[in-house]
Amino acid sequence: MVPVQIKIKEKNYLFIKWNDDTETSIKLANLRKNCPCAVCISERDNNGSKYIPIYSGEQLSVKDIQMIGSYAIGIVWADNHNTGIYDFTYLKKISELSK
Repeated sequence: MVPVQIKIKEKNYLFIKWNDDTETSIKLANLRKNCPCAVCISERDNNGSKYIPIYSGEQLSVKDIQMIGSYAIGIVWADNHNTGIYDFTYLKKISELSK
């Protein structure tokens, strides 16, 4: 499964249209909360399952979306956090959790 379109929708969602004609919308807050980079995973692990991060507007604004090979995207957030690599399977999983 590969995205054919990725864009920010309504300033609060990452919209993905997949090559199987399905569509996914993920709240940017959920995307940031589930950032797969080592720093964010460590922060979640250290704070436990009841940890609910509170993000500023800058932390939830996307500056850029970059394709990483043919399997993932990288997101550059407005606060310049950019180390998370969101593979396509992970994006689908996050979208399912957001429903």
